[in-house]
Amino acid sequence: MGIVGRGRELGALRGWLDDARGGRGRLVVCGGEAGIGKTRLAQEFAGMALAAGTAVSWGRCIEGEGAPAYWPWRQVLRGLRVDADEVLAGDDRFGLFEAVTEAIAQAAGSQGLVILLDDVHRADEPSLLVLRHLAAQVSDLPVLVLATHRLGEPGSARVLAELPAERLELRGLDLGAVREQLPMASAEQAEQVFQVTGGNPLFVTEVGRAIADGSWQPDRPPRSVLDIVAGRLDRVSGDCRRMVQAAAIVGRDFQLTTVAPVLDLTVEDCLPLVDEAIAFGFLDQPGRFSHALTRDAVAASLGTAERAALHRGIAEALERQHAGDLSEHLVEIARHRAHLAQYGEGAIAQYWLTLAGDEAVRRLAYEEGVRLYQAAWEIAPPKPDERCARQITLGRAARLAGDLPTCVKAATEAAAAAMNDEQRAEAALVLEAVPDPGINTVAKRLCEEAMAGQVTDATRARLLAQRSHLAFYDGEQDRTDELSRAALGLARQAHASQPTVGQALDSQALAEQALADALHARQEACPGPAGRAERLQLATEMLELAQRTSNPRAAMWGELWRLDALIESGRLAAAAEELPALEVAVERVGGPVSAWHHDRVAACIAQARGRYDEAATVARRGFERMRVIEKAPATGAYFALLAALAGHVGVSPEVARQAFDPPPRFATMAHLSRAYLQTCAGLTSEAAASYRQAGPLDTWSLPVFFTLPGYVYAALACAGIGRYDDLAELLRQLEPFRGEHAVGNGVAYLGPVELTVGRGAAVLGRLDDAVEDLTAAVHQAGSAGAPGFVAEAQYHLARTLLERNRPGDRALAESNSRDAARLISALGMTAYQTPSQEPVLSTRETEVAALVAEGLTNRQIATRLVLSERTAQNHVQHILTKLGFTTRSQIATWATRGQLSTAMSDSADSRKPAGS
Repeated sequence: MGIVGRGRELGALRGWLDDARGGRGRLVVCGGEAGIGKTRLAQEFAGMALAAGTAVSWGRCIEGEGAPAYWPWRQVLRGLRVDADEVLAGDDRFGLFEAVTEAIAQAAGSQGLVILLDDVHRADEPSLLVLRHLAAQVSDLPVLVLATHRLGEPGSARVLAELPAERLELRGLDLGAVREQLPMASAEQAEQVFQVTGGNPLFVTEVGRAIADGSWQPDRPPRSVLDIVAGRLDRVSGDCRRMVQAAAIVGRDFQLTTVAPVLDLTVEDCLPLVDEAIAFGFLDQPGRFSHALTRDAVAASLGTAERAALHRGIAEALERQHAGDLSEHLVEIARHRAHLAQYGEGAIAQYWLTLAGDEAVRRLAYEEGVRLYQAAWEIAPPKPDERCARQITLGRAARLAGDLPTCVKAATEAAAAAMNDEQRAEAALVLEAVPDPGINTVAKRLCEEAMAGQVTDATRARLLAQRSHLAFYDGEQDRTDELSRAALGLARQAHASQPTVGQALDSQALAEQALADALHARQEACPGPAGRAERLQLATEMLELAQRTSNPRAAMWGELWRLDALIESGRLAAAAEELPALEVAVERVGGPVSAWHHDRVAACIAQARGRYDEAATVARRGFERMRVIEKAPATGAYFALLAALAGHVGVSPEVARQAFDPPPRFATMAHLSRAYLQTCAGLTSEAAASYRQAGPLDTWSLPVFFTLPGYVYAALACAGIGRYDDLAELLRQLEPFRGEHAVGNGVAYLGPVELTVGRGAAVLGRLDDAVEDLTAAVHQAGSAGAPGFVAEAQYHLARTLLERNRPGDRALAESNSRDAARLISALGMTAYQTPSQEPVLSTRETEVAALVAEGLTNRQIATRLVLSERTAQNHVQHILTKLGFTTRSQIATWATRGQLSTAMSDSADSRKPAGS
């Protein structure tokens, strides 16, 4: 019989399946109470998809906490005939997520793919993170993912709420559907069943079974499915009862090879019992309970002693059966052993839980590792001589899981339990510098305590590097410089002292890790143009280390540092040529974090070279990859790129008004860049408010790598909102950077410094200085290969020349405006393309405005146009009224812009084909 009462839901799924087969995939999350028919709906949909020629693969989440990491995805991959062990391997967790997505994309082929994930409320958190990663990319794949979950379960509520998905919520059947589900029942019985069950399909089915076998008592209706199942358990044979009870302790899905030994039976002995269990509705197929509630009801029938004996017997059976390779069964064994901890078997439970935690971390399921370690230590605290090592293990897993509170607690307790100085150092190195000042305070204390001890040179170099990172986050640049120099010197010494033959592998690895850490620390200590030469040398050394150790992550960092330096030096063509080397390293590292590093640099290069659509697309892709992992850097980089694009292609008010909460170290930078973005959107009053939030100029705190772009954003914002005193001071601050290019650590290119200085000087009326600087900016941007900034410099140079209006300036302005117009049109620089409008002034008033722009008085205008002085005065007054101005200087600025626009329009017209 087909599914009853779910026509609307199946119709929606059919439409989404058609979309997916056309390449527009999606995630659908189906929720409802237990027994409401989520799995049944998924089964019906699976049949529909198969009938349409679409492949289907299931991933079922195990009841309880006995599944190995990524279990539903292992089932999905195996269903697709993909080697799950190969896909779910590697040393980078996010590379694993990408590998799962890529395997699914390849399996989808041209006919599409349906993935059914059942009971995801029971999934381990790493599996939910894979689902979230896939959900962010599925819209571009011919894949439909249907995930079912039970409403009200706390385990997955947060992750499920964050998923970009269509939502289906199943409710109870109506009376008509209940009657359809109970064709043998009378109308009165159907009405009573509807009232008792609330239309819950599983409950209706169980009541229907009771009506059929005569056990239904309408005067004493059951309160739940569990009541019906418990009553039916008394009517099966004793052996069948024992078999389903043992199976219920395993879970909804079970293997007879595990259950039979516990009962002292063979698998063949159990087969008739399986048939009996199916006949009575406990199982819907061999090895699977008909529903989770059925399994729960059977498990609830066990007494304490019976339950303990079954847990022990199942654990022992699993240990024997899988002695050759326990990896996929460690969590399941640990679950059964943990149940026995309260009966004096705590040490055994701890052993298995810790072993399972180690395996989870090895499989990159860090959240599961944290859970299992904590479960082990809840049974009993570690022994004193094990406490430090255990806490270090927990802390590292928690850091990798992003669980910073647990990481801090574990590192602190590890340091307190350390038995020697090396252990104390390892405890301190559990923590890393982060944007959170509270965490960094703890990290500094632990680091300094560890540095006071006697440790190896390699360990001390790592501690110094960590302390340098912490100083960097605090804005202590002198301290960062001092600590990073010491770290790098010591790391080089430790690395050089390693013998080339017969050296201990762990000692060699530690020296190499120390050198990589120290190079990172030193790179942070060399910001801006002054540190560029050293950063290039550090990049070379990191690349050499990567080659010696075959370390793709070191190669990625070396390539990134080199690219950042090339962009900052205005060598955009060279940076573009070297971008493929970064892409190779990123592909070897794998994962969205490394891919984000590639995307942010690639977007910056595209934006600098005038490929605006490409820059926006790549930046958005990187943002989507990174925002679910580390939101602050993802948002900061994307916001900076949008601000840089806004100067050339504009920005909508909605985007300019969007707010994000940056780390404290970046608060000033965020206010300044927002003020600039809002001036680009024409939101002058809001830009002024954003600028005021940054506070007085002499109180600003800018991250060292962003000092130069911060001044550029601020100067351009001040020019737009009329903060002329601050603008003058900012131009003085920019003087030492002449000849440089403003770049924010490889995330946004803002052009030659002379471009900003020239634009600011023009606003302040320093026209000679402005002409000189803007002329230089044209040449600098051209040499850098930044055509958009060439056009920007030419545009402002033409305006300034028209305003200065010396002999020869107009001809030079027209030449620059024509050149600018060509580039603006070719590049699509919409921020510099003014839509045509009907003139608001009469022909005579336009003439008067032009003469006002030349600086003529009313009397001089009257003489030039052969008018009375009173008439000239009236024309000026009419112009002020029509344009909404209050001063003659505003008329002059408006007229000058009009002349420039006309020159640019004339240039465009001159390029049109004859007769157009």
